[in-house]
Amino acid sequence: MKQKIKIKKIYLSGDHAGFKIKEKIKPWLEKKGFKVEDVGPFNSDPNDDYPDYVIPMAKLVAKNPNNRGIIIAGSGQGEVIAANRVPKIRTALYYGSSPPEKILKLSREHNNSNVLSLGAFFMDENLVKRAITVWLQTPFSNDTRHKRRLKKIEKLSSKK
Repeated sequence: MKQKIKIKKIYLSGDHAGFKIKEKIKPWLEKKGFKVEDVGPFNSDPNDDYPDYVIPMAKLVAKNPNNRGIIIAGSGQGEVIAANRVPKIRTALYYGSSPPEKILKLSREHNNSNVLSLGAFFMDENLVKRAITVWLQTPFSNDTRHKRRLKKIEKLSSKK
């Protein structure tokens, strides 16, 4: 049985390379009825450091299981590494390498990802919206095997 929950709030973050798309995604999500909070960056500064935005965003997501986070950055790779250092965070990476319907559904159904990192270097605004839609609409499967695996990961991250 798939677990469907109501998303309380979506937090946005990223870096300068994803700034333009992030700025378009915020009103799009709000128009869809989501509460959205932008954690930054708040301008396109090539000298910004994504951990300054991604880690605080991940901490906000971790506070409530009904929160979600979306990162829009250049490759999305370093951002995944940074976000996943925060306990209770499970970040999925997507940059357009395969149809979002398959890989992003698996990230939610099997891994209960609560943060999505998108590589703006490889995606246009329409693909970003498509990926976000698939990810937000897919519930966790709640299968015993997936819950067991997530508990093992949670146990490991609580030993930090």
